[in-house]
Amino acid sequence: MNRIIATIAILMVGTMAATAQRVEEKSLKSTILGCDKSYCIYLPEGYEQGDTTLYPVLYLLHGLTDNHTSWRDKGRIQEIATEIFADEKAQKMIIVMPDAGTTHDGYFNCEGWRYEDFFFQEFIPHVESTYRIKARREQRAIAGLSMGGGGTTGYALRHSEMFSSAYAMSALMGMVENSWISRNPDARRSLFIQSAIEYNNITIVQNATKEQRDSIASVRWFIDVGDDDFLFDNNMEFIRAMRKQRVRYQLRVRDGGHSWQYWQEALYIALPFISEGFGK
Repeated sequence: MNRIIATIAILMVGTMAATAQRVEEKSLKSTILGCDKSYCIYLPEGYEQGDTTLYPVLYLLHGLTDNHTSWRDKGRIQEIATEIFADEKAQKMIIVMPDAGTTHDGYFNCEGWRYEDFFFQEFIPHVESTYRIKARREQRAIAGLSMGGGGTTGYALRHSEMFSSAYAMSALMGMVENSWISRNPDARRSLFIQSAIEYNNITIVQNATKEQRDSIASVRWFIDVGDDDFLFDNNMEFIRAMRKQRVRYQLRVRDGGHSWQYWQEALYIALPFISEGFGK
């Protein structure tokens, strides 16, 4: 009898492990970048081998000095997302966290490092053919913090056909002079600064044609920045450009600065907002 009970217990633990949410660390070989690129991926509870359920997807971008593990290790993505989904405040989704900080910095193309080309031509196709993802615009969203907030904004501005929603946290909308980012840059940081200047999100909105404006307006926008953030004015300049172009957006200014506590709290707003956009 004891042996039967023990066997049942082992089977129950195995079943729970198979259906529990988890964050996996994976990699793919990039022809464009000429190297392997790592990423983390959150698979929600119920995602097990053999099931046929398809899920919407969120691409969640990290900030400068971090990498693909940062949302997992510093941002508590596994704990927070699981809590939100369990409380049914957002529908379950797959969350993908790419690496744009291990060997080079930034989400845009720069000399010798075509990261944006990699992201759209290799990374998204790889992820969405490997995992059970609803691979269409209505079920795909993007979000990120700081450098990743700038990447989120730039990608949604210039590839609006790819994303239903964009949630930018404490975003670097354009290079900020006399900030810690721009002071005493080494060769690697200089390339990032050049790409941030070239792909200035504020300028893109300001100079948008009517056709580009309509494309930008097709995305659900949410800008989230702390009142003590050194990028506050940078974000307000972006908001003024959006208002002038009459692009609808949501803006949240909360108490806080450029910190992981702020971004963890942002997830409780971001995931429900993104979930609402899926399928609309």
